[in-house]
Amino acid sequence: MNTTVLSEHSRRFDTLRFAYPVVSRRSRGLSLGVNVNPDKLCNFDCPYCQVDRTTPGPAKTVDFDAMLAELDGLMALAKTGEIWAHPRFAATPPALRRVNDVAFAGDGEPTTYLRLGDAIREVHALKQRHGLAAVKTIVLTNATMLHSDVVRARLGELAAGPYEIWAKLDAGTQAWFERVDGTTRRLDAIVRGITACARELDVIIQTMIPTMDGRDCGDAEAAAIGDRVAQIRRDGGRLRQVQVYTTARRPADARVGMVSDQRLDELAAIIRSRTDVPVETYYGRMWE
Repeated sequence: MNTTVLSEHSRRFDTLRFAYPVVSRRSRGLSLGVNVNPDKLCNFDCPYCQVDRTTPGPAKTVDFDAMLAELDGLMALAKTGEIWAHPRFAATPPALRRVNDVAFAGDGEPTTYLRLGDAIREVHALKQRHGLAAVKTIVLTNATMLHSDVVRARLGELAAGPYEIWAKLDAGTQAWFERVDGTTRRLDAIVRGITACARELDVIIQTMIPTMDGRDCGDAEAAAIGDRVAQIRRDGGRLRQVQVYTTARRPADARVGMVSDQRLDELAAIIRSRTDVPVETYYGRMWE
């Protein structure tokens, strides 16, 4: 498989400012991204993030109508298959030449966008118009806002069609949480927010395990992550899966590296041993 196409996740495509196509290893096909944080502001500072926040984003605010128009155009290219003629995607393997999802996963935290509910509703209408009703809408979130009734109501718009919520849970202890996600927020509060959301909507846990200064999280931390997952499940959370993955794109922080396939399998096995939620592993790729 040509792995270059899987590591190309630029959020700039031709002249578009808010919508972008990528071939995703976790989506196993074409994901049409929606960037509702073009200003690059985020309430986390994850060292493994590939977003370079030292340079300005393509826009300071979201032009709602322009965003929908860009996504409309990308859906048309994807539906007809014209997207595969673009130089970025010409080497895409045949098995990945399928439209998998529309994903809110931009340069910040999507749930901070005040019109997220409106955007999800309009995306649903666009999918219907293009004959893509079976395509999922995905929201990737760091889970910091899931405690909010208002935010969860916006996410409730997802239930109008196929959907997934990918909620970040990179740590089981406060110390590793602060290190791997660059925040002083309380991990307990994040877990409570995920639980509140997962009681109302199905949730997929996404767990990024990079190396930091040459070391991964360690066996004890993996066990603690598994225990947090089990806690959410025990408290009534509807969890579909845990996605355990490592870096595949160049991080902004040079201290961050990739966990080997074998080691990632070992850590995933530890998480799997602590919970009955299915665990799937996604291997990394060196960017050098």
